[in-house]
Amino acid sequence: MSAALVFALLVLLCLAVVVWLLSTPWRVAWRRLRLRQRPFPAEWRRVLRQRVPLVARLPADLQGQLKKQMQVFLAEKPFIACQGLELTDEMRVVVAAQACLLLLNRPGRCFPQLRQILLYPTPFWVDRVRHGAAGVVHEQRQILTGESWQQGQVVLSWPDVLAGAQDPGDGHNVVIHEFAHQLDQENGVANGAPWLGSAGRQHEWERVMRTEYAALRARLAAGQEDLLDAYGATEPAEFFAVASEVFFERGAELAARHPALHRQLSLCYGVDPSSWA
Repeated sequence: MSAALVFALLVLLCLAVVVWLLSTPWRVAWRRLRLRQRPFPAEWRRVLRQRVPLVARLPADLQGQLKKQMQVFLAEKPFIACQGLELTDEMRVVVAAQACLLLLNRPGRCFPQLRQILLYPTPFWVDRVRHGAAGVVHEQRQILTGESWQQGQVVLSWPDVLAGAQDPGDGHNVVIHEFAHQLDQENGVANGAPWLGSAGRQHEWERVMRTEYAALRARLAAGQEDLLDAYGATEPAEFFAVASEVFFERGAELAARHPALHRQLSLCYGVDPSSWA
């Protein structure tokens, strides 16, 4: 084979690779369109009715959107059962329904950094290293119901996933919490400031969130109870995740008591749960 022919084949190969890479967004969009056009399985409908009552609150158009987002999510995101847990379709559907609430009115999004979801049969222990004053290092063991890793993994305790789904009015939902972290982590380390599309919106978001975060810490320091869980006062990233739980589950109360915070979350997520029945 001549050198000219080898060179020509290499050029064609490189062009084929470039075309393949450039066509990836189109291929992904086409695959997702076909997934959304499939009938929603009857068994999944049953799971939603029995296990995720929050879905019934959504207006009909948002329920339709949610189901289409779930079909994409469940086709693209692998689940791994850990410590002897037997993975079922019911588990996958319950997680997907709650996670996809965060994607309503955002049809092109499906947690692009997320590679897999790990489910545990109980809350799980993690070891933490914390740096204290004067450089002192502290090792801590914590028991968690969920965790979101910047490397593209969400870890969840299945009993807590189910408990969060079955009581949609308590303002506590581990799936919403951890997937809010996933959104936050799309532009780097979680800091409570997911990218909103423009510098102006980002500036207003950060102003409101900073004020609301400081106010929560002040109320808790004064011994006052709050609609937002005290865990939200630990750092801005947790404040965003905790506020997201309350936003989706107790939207009307959040709008009444913290209107500026509710407005920013409504702009971020593109929905207004305060109007859901």
